[in-house]
Amino acid sequence: MSILINKNTPVLVQGITGKIGGFHAEDMIKYGTPVVGGVTPGKGGTTAFGVPVFDTMKEAVEKTGATVSIVFVPPPYAADSIMEAADAGVKVAVCITDGIPAQDMMRVKRYMRRYKKEDRMRLFGPNCAGLITPGEALVGIMPGHIYKQGRIGIVGRSGTLGYEAASQLKEIGIGVSTSVGIGGDPINGSSFKDVMELFNADPDTDAVVMIGEIGGPQEAEAGEYIRDHMTKPVCAYIAGLSAPKGRKMGHAGAIVSSSGESAAEKVEILRGCGVTIVPTPAEFGPTVQKMLAAGTPARKAG
Repeated sequence: MSILINKNTPVLVQGITGKIGGFHAEDMIKYGTPVVGGVTPGKGGTTAFGVPVFDTMKEAVEKTGATVSIVFVPPPYAADSIMEAADAGVKVAVCITDGIPAQDMMRVKRYMRRYKKEDRMRLFGPNCAGLITPGEALVGIMPGHIYKQGRIGIVGRSGTLGYEAASQLKEIGIGVSTSVGIGGDPINGSSFKDVMELFNADPDTDAVVMIGEIGGPQEAEAGEYIRDHMTKPVCAYIAGLSAPKGRKMGHAGAIVSSSGESAAEKVEILRGCGVTIVPTPAEFGPTVQKMLAAGTPARKAG
């Protein structure tokens, strides 16, 4: 079982005729993802990689029945593309685009509030690696061959650290149920807590690897949820232990601006919530092995 996508999930690619969108759309199709069409204004009526291209998301969803979209649209237009996907009735959108202005994402977040929570599109990203259910579907830019089917969930702000975790797990024979990238920007669609709730409810996920970094309150919020509600063991790695306060490190959101946002503070907060800490990026595999061998979650809900 997947928490978000599977081999039967129809997917649209926004920006399929662009260089980057086309490259990854082809990879997704080769992986087995049911890509049913693409959207590029002005290119409607053409085809790309064997699927039809539409001018608008509304037409694409009506003609294909797609429920998931992935956004490969340049930063100036990406926010409009996300909102167009929401208006078209898409249930899950993944935005790969890096460099979307924070003010544009604020507009997206406000726009989404017009929908009732139960009808609201789930957004992952921007500036994320996407989603993968190994052996079934890939909606993102990750190298599919490093993921083995299994029962460990992965959620992270960093795409490359997510790849590292998946690769290490595969090397020791442990597989992944679903891997989720939430992106490294300060204003994103879905949080660690949002994804933890999905993994907690998934009967085919036994444990979760969380990959955080300096900056922002999301890891601490996830820690509170894990402490109070999570029925499955969680381990976490927090990047940026040596980062000086006030300096941005890589992602736009990776900057310590207030108390509780440094890597060391986040590690202590998560440890206090019962989360197993992954000491270094080289120890994802061994840490998960030990956590599974212990056989007890951080805390039983209730």
